Amino acid sequence: MGNRNLLIMWIANFFVAASATMVLPFLSIYIETFGSFSDSYVQRWSGFIFGITFLIAFFVSPLWGRFGDKFGRKKILLITGYGIAISIFLMSYVESVTGLFFLRMFMGVVTGFIPTSMALISAQTKKEIAGKVLGTLQMGTVSGGLFGPLIGGLLADSVGFTYTFFITGAVISIATTLVLFGIKEVKINKEDEKIRPKQTMKEVIQHISADRVLVMVMIISLVVQTANFSIQPQLALYVGQLIAAENIAFLAGLAFSVTGLGNLVATRFWGIQGDRIGHEKILLICLIMAGVFFIPQAFVTNIFQLIGLRFMFGVAVGGIIPCVTAYIRLAVPLSMQGEVLGYNQSFRFLGNVLGPVTGGVVAGMWGITSVFYVSSFLFFIAAWMFYVVLKANKRKSLEKRRLANFS
Repeated sequence: MGNRNLLIMWIANFFVAASATMVLPFLSIYIETFGSFSDSYVQRWSGFIFGITFLIAFFVSPLWGRFGDKFGRKKILLITGYGIAISIFLMSYVESVTGLFFLRMFMGVVTGFIPTSMALISAQTKKEIAGKVLGTLQMGTVSGGLFGPLIGGLLADSVGFTYTFFITGAVISIATTLVLFGIKEVKINKEDEKIRPKQTMKEVIQHISADRVLVMVMIISLVVQTANFSIQPQLALYVGQLIAAENIAFLAGLAFSVTGLGNLVATRFWGIQGDRIGHEKILLICLIMAGVFFIPQAFVTNIFQLIGLRFMFGVAVGGIIPCVTAYIRLAVPLSMQGEVLGYNQSFRFLGNVLGPVTGGVVAGMWGITSVFYVSSFLFFIAAWMFYVVLKANKRKSLEKRRLANFS
């Protein structure tokens, strides 16, 4: 049953995550079909319409996690899954920029599917294999988000905007129906887990704040998404500087999405290594590797070098998300785990918003290659901060142990 639940949630998470980013390649073109607008108007509203989903989700994700902890996670999966499908389906009928904006806003409200799915699978997973199982689940989430632009671009070119939204909504409905009939929510075994009384939202935030490593883990989630999406708005222009071809949009989508292939190759491996030697150690290694593979992208001379480096960057980033999730599984009681995973997802959504904005500002001031320098710096400073926090936490633990032995 556990393997069946994992497989179903993997498939569902892939399509839900892909739906959030698949409008990227054609969003500005779709807006132009609503009327005769200036370039600045289209560019401005493209940013608003893309970013509003993640901004709203930033605030709402912890609430869905809390509702899942309280009322059952399968119910939340069905509400949010069908909600996302409806919002995307209606986008095929929208006739104004304002209408599209509000539908993307509604999509942000119901974007609680992914953290709830992680909480559901986490609750039925033994701590000893949390990294392996959650790493496998995250393969679906991360790959969907990164392959979304490629899928969206291909669909839009093949069948047009209207049918792209229609097909996507239908696929997510099917995936959610699969959850309805295929997922069995496992009741928590009270002999294996100490069940605490339900905490208030204030108590959950206090629990997070009291654990410096947990706070840093969430900051890492923010940094990864910010750095990864910082180059997204500039990637087509950067590819255009490397190659003179008609299919620049496709190659730019490929260069961005190949990071997802690196994730697919490495995520489960990193999760297993985290189970073996500690998720904190793997996080530190992957942060450093991500910075190392991001810097050289500023010096490439052809598209193949860029694709190769972005693949290796994907391998490095692939270890960060499952180890973050597994650490939360180990550090947080099950009674509040969904809500804490929701907060972590909120940090990731915030990174999805900050990344393109940061990349655009940096590129506008110092050029596209400077985005790679700034993002690499973010990875290295996050690694240093995490190392400092881990050292301080280790000293604190040793001091407590020494005092306990002394008494």
